[in-house]
Amino acid sequence: MSGAVGRRALNPPASAFAAQASPDVITAFSSDPDEYLAFCGTQGLGRLVLDPARRAFALGALEAAAPDSRWRIREAVARAFQSVGDADPGLLDTIIEAWSRSSDPLVLRAAIAAVCEPWLLGSPEAQELALRACERATEWVLGDERTPSSAAHKTLRQALGYCWSVAIGANPARGIGPFTALAANPSPDAQWIVRTNLTKARLQRALAEHNLSVTPLGRPGVRRR
Repeated sequence: MSGAVGRRALNPPASAFAAQASPDVITAFSSDPDEYLAFCGTQGLGRLVLDPARRAFALGALEAAAPDSRWRIREAVARAFQSVGDADPGLLDTIIEAWSRSSDPLVLRAAIAAVCEPWLLGSPEAQELALRACERATEWVLGDERTPSSAAHKTLRQALGYCWSVAIGANPARGIGPFTALAANPSPDAQWIVRTNLTKARLQRALAEHNLSVTPLGRPGVRRR
């Protein structure tokens, strides 16, 4: 698929497919070698998760897709779970709670990317889950001493560069504590995550509205990668 086709241009037709296609077509498309068909099918798996009879299969297929090397497929996994959250927030909470305990960084990435969307964080339970998932994913990044230069490490760190801002924006009073602690961590990864989130307008607004501030450490060291 051409890289000239942007993310937003792909989303409406994929969402329409996910809402209307038959389960058999969704299943077939989810494993198609064509990237766009796989994107549509993977997003459609979210609808199958809502069907108890198909849930185990769909969750297994989504977990297999989460570490895909193609970013569009990883994006489709998150979008699949967001559709679950729209229909059954409690089910999404259960899934994210489990996935956020994974030892696979790309499964962790799928969990935080799925739950850290403002429209899904209306309840205190969802807000707490989003922050807890961010904390667990951050713990993985900071504890990863074996593969700090791997693509998976960098992909998870990149997601944490915006997910914290969404989670804190939904509940600043709860989120400011762990984020302040992260800002005091001298790890280059911790400092990158903090500084990147502090550039997000949503976090800047939330901190200003609650008269809060977070100050990262001095200029972070450079990690050779």
